Amino acid sequence: MAATNQNQINLEAISKIFKCNTDIIAAVAFIAMVVIIIIPISPWVLDILLTLNIAFALVVLLITLFSSDTRELNIFPSVLLTATLFRLALNISSTRLILSEASAGAVIQAFGQFVVAGNYVVGMVVFVIITVVQFVVITNGAGRVAEVAARFTLDALPGKQMSIDADFNAGLIDEETARNKRKEMQKEADFYGSMDGASKFVRGDAIAGIVIVLINIVGGLGIGAFQLGMSVEEAASVFTILTVGDGLVAQVPALLISTSAGMLVTRSTAEASFGEEMSAQLVAFPKVIMLASVLLLLLGMVPGIPAAPFLLLAAAGGVLSFILFRDKKQAELKDSSAADQEAAEMPVEADDFSSLLRVELLEIEIGYNLVELTDESRGGNLLERITAARKRAVNELGIIIQPIRMRDNLQLGPFEYRFKLKGNEITRGQARPGLFLALNPEGDLPEELEGIETEEPTFNLPAVWISEELKPKAETLGCTVVDASTVLITHLSEVIKSHAYELLDRQAVKEMLDSLKETNQAVLEELTPEIMSIGEVQKVLQNLLKEKVPLHDMITILEELADQGRMTKDIDTLTEAARQALRRTITAQHVNSEGRMQVITIDPRLEKKIAESIQSTKQGSFPVMDPTVTQNLVDGIGSVIENLAQKGLSPIILTSPSVRMPLKRLLERFHLPAAVLSINEVLPEIKVEAVGVIKENES
Repeated sequence: MAATNQNQINLEAISKIFKCNTDIIAAVAFIAMVVIIIIPISPWVLDILLTLNIAFALVVLLITLFSSDTRELNIFPSVLLTATLFRLALNISSTRLILSEASAGAVIQAFGQFVVAGNYVVGMVVFVIITVVQFVVITNGAGRVAEVAARFTLDALPGKQMSIDADFNAGLIDEETARNKRKEMQKEADFYGSMDGASKFVRGDAIAGIVIVLINIVGGLGIGAFQLGMSVEEAASVFTILTVGDGLVAQVPALLISTSAGMLVTRSTAEASFGEEMSAQLVAFPKVIMLASVLLLLLGMVPGIPAAPFLLLAAAGGVLSFILFRDKKQAELKDSSAADQEAAEMPVEADDFSSLLRVELLEIEIGYNLVELTDESRGGNLLERITAARKRAVNELGIIIQPIRMRDNLQLGPFEYRFKLKGNEITRGQARPGLFLALNPEGDLPEELEGIETEEPTFNLPAVWISEELKPKAETLGCTVVDASTVLITHLSEVIKSHAYELLDRQAVKEMLDSLKETNQAVLEELTPEIMSIGEVQKVLQNLLKEKVPLHDMITILEELADQGRMTKDIDTLTEAARQALRRTITAQHVNSEGRMQVITIDPRLEKKIAESIQSTKQGSFPVMDPTVTQNLVDGIGSVIENLAQKGLSPIILTSPSVRMPLKRLLERFHLPAAVLSINEVLPEIKVEAVGVIKENES
């Protein structure tokens, strides 16, 4: 028992040493190849190396058969070069032994005597046939396939890179995935390029093998006849058999290696091992096997043709087709019974009615012509892009968007879609699969574009649906061109942003708070439920989202609510406190590239009048003024914003903290989308530039 344990420890130590020093072992192996070219080796060492060469070739061939991805063997071109160098080194060593000692070890002697039956003419013919098959058929074919694959792979490289960039920009993949895909794509291109060059090794090896055999025969005849005193016939018999044996020992592994190369480059689209793919694809059509069996049976019955082999194969094919037909029928019956069982296990009518009562938070309904956008087999990727849009919402807004339900609706137009929030339609649009939407965000559309005139659904810009042939022309004219899926996804992203506060339900708030328990348990235990309920936290977060304030810094929000929640339960006051705590985030949203904030200010007298008119209601605080005064105030703000917009400016309205939220609610009632900030929400170091003033006489 102790001896067994000791042996196991020794084996583990040897294995560990081998794994830790593979680079040194590889370097020593290459040096050894060069050494045996220069220094003579004994026949028994040559026997071991020749056997190792054959075993190595077999291993390489089997690996190519079992691999399911060519990128798993990107080292193959280097392996091909190594095998070629090793084989040539063995040829040189065996040639030295044959010409100097008229003997080259037991392996070559066995191939010369047993494999070719001791007849050097037969051996020569077999050697020539193997060489021709390898050189003319396999090597040329594999080289041509590798050359074409390398050319097409390199030609497709820019398109694949653009596809990866498009997926990354659309949010379908993250930066790390895009980087890995680019690396894999570069590896694939490098692999086929290397295989194109490595195929020349095999061709050169075949030519070298033929030349070495001719040199050995001619040299052997001369040495045997003039130096060893043999007769010409005896010298021809001895040296030709040894040379042919040597050639066969070298060409058999060479044939295996070249076959491996051909197998590898012809299986570029493989998804499983060679045996699995062949068995799955060749027996997938039982009718074909049955027809082949019938033809073999008819040929076996033709007079003059030996019946036994044809009838035997016909019977085997018939049995195989019968088995395949039976298995296929059983599989269909099994699928049918599984479907019936699933239908039987469906909930009863009461459950069906209860499911109809459920209202989806956010839902997309599409016309029947848009269904293909969701079909992956037809190139549709809409479902993946919807998932990506939800991920972008997490990154931009800091909230988790629940899964979005998608269903077809025959009551919609064939190219129409609509978004429903809690069962109610909020907006709709059109998308045309197969066409591209061209629009010019900075002006009118060029008249040269011919297509179906429409309106871009997200920003209501004039647009036109064009064919793929007109896409380059539209881009040349300065238009933005997007496909149907992008139109719908862009619309969805804007819907999510504008209705994010409605998508944040209490369950989502609870999940967000639960996710913070592991790292920030103290603030959660302090805040809920003693100071604020989940519903009250939800209302504050909804107020923030309503004004496009992201919730990434949840800890700061919760800590501020825990501090202020002890003194007040007023949601507006708590919201303003949270906004002031997030002033760094809010400031970063509104500063320009120069680090300045361009604002519209309100005349102090007018601001005082607004503050004095504020009244609290169940819906929050609002300024309650004379309708004429209110209308003049809104018109004045709208006029200033419009004038500044014509100059390319998008300023915000800067007010005192007490006026900010009531004024924002007033502007929302009149559908005036202006950002309103209080002076407490701007960092002190930011340079504030007043570009407009709302005065009392304008109100």
